[in-house]
Amino acid sequence: MLEVFFDYDSVIHYEFIPQGQTVNKELYLEILKRLRDAIRRKRPEKWATNDWFLLHDNAPADRALIVKKYLARHSVTTLEHPPYSPDLEPADFYLFPRLKMKLKGHRFVDSDEVIENATKQLKDISKNGFQECFEQLYER
Repeated sequence: MLEVFFDYDSVIHYEFIPQGQTVNKELYLEILKRLRDAIRRKRPEKWATNDWFLLHDNAPADRALIVKKYLARHSVTTLEHPPYSPDLEPADFYLFPRLKMKLKGHRFVDSDEVIENATKQLKDISKNGFQECFEQLYER
């Protein structure tokens, strides 16, 4: 499983979740801490002005009270995801189908090879690709 956070320019943070691991509220909270650190390092201008927001889907971990409290404590603006609307999740309608298409038909020896190839594909997405993704979100 892949947790990925991106903006109009590029991927900001991603993590591959080990097989069998469930993304529960505790794990998601730790991922968000690493995301905030990645924003601080990769988007210092946005970090300095707190000029960024997080689009959540309706996964239970995203809606957990400890996650909401953490985001509120750090003044993270969140855009709530309407119920039953997977067509509004940029990773679902743009990013993951793109990754699947690039990896389709390849045989991988093990999960490390899958991670290596998926990471390469994530890094190969152009700025124009991410802009197209958000334009599609706006249209949806």
